[in-house]
Amino acid sequence: MNKAVKWGMLDRSPLSDLHLRPVESRRVVRFLNQAEERKLRKTLADRDAAMVAARESGNGWRVARGKSVLPDIGAGGFGDHLTPVVVLAMNTGLRRGELLSLCWSDIDLEARVLTVRAETAKSGRQRHIPLNAEATKVLRAWSKRSNGPDVFGVADVKTAWTALIESAGLENFRFHDLRHHFASKLVMAGVDLNTVRELLGHSDIKMTLRYSHLAPDHLAAAVAKISRNYPA
Repeated sequence: MNKAVKWGMLDRSPLSDLHLRPVESRRVVRFLNQAEERKLRKTLADRDAAMVAARESGNGWRVARGKSVLPDIGAGGFGDHLTPVVVLAMNTGLRRGELLSLCWSDIDLEARVLTVRAETAKSGRQRHIPLNAEATKVLRAWSKRSNGPDVFGVADVKTAWTALIESAGLENFRFHDLRHHFASKLVMAGVDLNTVRELLGHSDIKMTLRYSHLAPDHLAAAVAKISRNYPA
């Protein structure tokens, strides 16, 4: 259409007033039900146990042959970074880029607060995320394994994530859906949408409204307040 305008065949493109919503806002929200979450967590635990056992077995073989051993990976009970990354995503709603860009200076384990720096946030604005008990526990445990200023020290988790989802038997579940899972659980627990918006770092409440249908009891309680004195 733009070429037709350029060539003088049309005065203006009939599509010029068409504005598509971002792909993310059109996609159906995908989150884990309780059975799926249990499967994901069990698969993570089994993966960690297998990796730790393999390292211990390998080091036993090396010791028996007088070879130097590889570093112990059992500290904290994690095989590698994947479990801390996934569990933190489920408990904070951080985007993948925000997670993998975290530095230990962004985290205050005593105050239980995580700071998303403006330069790593999609919105370009700094925000603070309170750390719940599970997130704090995981970060404390992972700190025993982490070296240097970066929390995770990896650029991507795509390969490990794909293998994890296949092992767990979960269908149509992207890493970004951990963010939807976090938001969905908040809404279903009765947390108001504006608070969810602040935690997710949405610049527009319209992005957060996609979760509103998950709070039928919460919304019903709200409208019930105006009929409190009305006879049944």
